[in-house]
Amino acid sequence: MATVKIIEVARVAPLPQELVLRLSALDAPWFMIPVIQRVLLFDDASGQLPPFESIVGSLRASLVATLARFPPLAGRIVFLPSTGDAAIDCSGTDTEDGGARFIVAEMEDADARKLAGDADHDVDALKALVPELAVEALPAEVLAVQVTRLKGGLAVGVAVNHVVVDGRSLWWFLEAWAASCRGDDAVGAPTFEFDRTAVTIPGGEELARSTLRKYAPNLPQIPMLFPPGPSLPRCTFTVAAQHIHRLKQRISDFTTSPTSAQATTPAPSSFVAIAALTWVSFVRSKHPDAIAAADDVYLFFFCDCRGRSGIDPPVSDNYFGTCITGCLTKATAQDLLSEDGVAAAAAAIQGVVQRAAVDPLALWDWMDILTWVPLDRLVNVSGSTRFPAYKVVDFGWGTPTRTELVTMNAGGQMVLVAAKGGGGGVQASVCMEPDDMDAFNSHFLNSLVD
Repeated sequence: MATVKIIEVARVAPLPQELVLRLSALDAPWFMIPVIQRVLLFDDASGQLPPFESIVGSLRASLVATLARFPPLAGRIVFLPSTGDAAIDCSGTDTEDGGARFIVAEMEDADARKLAGDADHDVDALKALVPELAVEALPAEVLAVQVTRLKGGLAVGVAVNHVVVDGRSLWWFLEAWAASCRGDDAVGAPTFEFDRTAVTIPGGEELARSTLRKYAPNLPQIPMLFPPGPSLPRCTFTVAAQHIHRLKQRISDFTTSPTSAQATTPAPSSFVAIAALTWVSFVRSKHPDAIAAADDVYLFFFCDCRGRSGIDPPVSDNYFGTCITGCLTKATAQDLLSEDGVAAAAAAIQGVVQRAAVDPLALWDWMDILTWVPLDRLVNVSGSTRFPAYKVVDFGWGTPTRTELVTMNAGGQMVLVAAKGGGGGVQASVCMEPDDMDAFNSHFLNSLVD
C-alpha cells in the first residue's frame, strides 16, 4: 500500500478582516456531516508539468490572494457563549493557528496515471491525498490543502468544512484559485455575498440557535453522526452525452405512451435521468435478497436554494455558503423493477423537483429523515451534472486528469459532476457494498447502451 510522507505543514493566510458571520439554520445540520474532501489528480504523461517545487510555490502564493477574496475559508468556526450562536470569525488570520493549513507531501510509490485511469478507486491512496480537518470541537478550522508529489504526476487535495460551503461554493473557490495561479487578472471576476442573513428563513436568529442546540447540544463539543467506517468499494463511470440523450429519450417514450401513468411528465433533465437510473440499478442490485418487491425505497438529493422565488427575498446567485436543502422521494421497489421502472423513478424525482421550486425550504431540516428512513433502502445522489469539475481548475499546467470526491463511505451514494472534455457528458462515481457493486455496475452500464 502506498504511504504518504509529509514534508512541510505551514499556514497560508491573507490579511485579517473584521468579519464575523453568524451561522444560519441551513448551516447547523452540517456540523454532524463529514467535511468535503476532494482530490485533483494530474499525471505528467505529456511531460508538461513544471517542477514540483515551482508548482508548490505557485499554489501557495495564489492561495493567499484567493483567500483574500473568500475570507470565510481563512477563518475559524467559533462558539459565542454569550448568545449561544456559532459563527465564522475571519479576524484571526494573523494568529498562530489562523488561515488555512498548507501541506506539502510525497507519495512516490503511488502512480498518478493509474490512480487517474482506474475505474475502480484505490480508496486508501485517495484518502492519503487529502488532508484531515479537526472538527470535533469549536473553534474549528475551515480549510486545509495538501499538494502531493506522485510517481509521474501530482495531486491537489482540498478539505473544507461543510458548515461553511456547499458544492457550488467550493467550485467557485477552486475556479478562482486556479485562475489566480495561472495569472489571470481578477478584474471583472464576480464578487460574492458572505452574510448568512441573506438566507431569509422564518424564525431567523432564534431558529438558527435552536437548530444548533438540536444538533450540537454540548457546544463547543461537536457530535459526529457519521464517524469514519470501513472503506466501501467505489467505481467511476463517464456517461457520454449520446448515452444520456438516449436515456432521456427512453424515459420520454414511456411517459408519452397512452397507457403510461406518467403521461404528463415533462422531459427529464440529465440529473433526473441519471438519478432515476441510479435508483433503479440500486434496487435491482439488492433485489430480492435485501429489498423485496413490496418494500418502499427512497432517493435523496439536495436542492440549491439560490435564486428561488419560494424564499423572500430570493437568495443571491452569488451567495457563498451552504445554501442547499433536502429533497426526498419514495416509490415501491415493484414500481422500479417494472419494465418502465426508470420512467417511474424519473416521474417521482421530477415531482419532488417541481415542489422544491415552489417551496425550497420544505425540507430545510433534512437531517430528520435519518431518524426514520431505512438507510439500506436509500440512494443518495449528490453533486450536480453542471459542476465544472474539470473545465475551471486549470492552474496553469492543464486540467486535471481525474477529480474525485473522497468523502464517500455510505453504500448507495452517487456523486455527479460534469465530465472531462465538456460536451454534455457526466462523471458518475458510486459507492456500494461489496456484494452489490457488480450487479449495480452491470445494470447501470447495460441500461446506457441497450
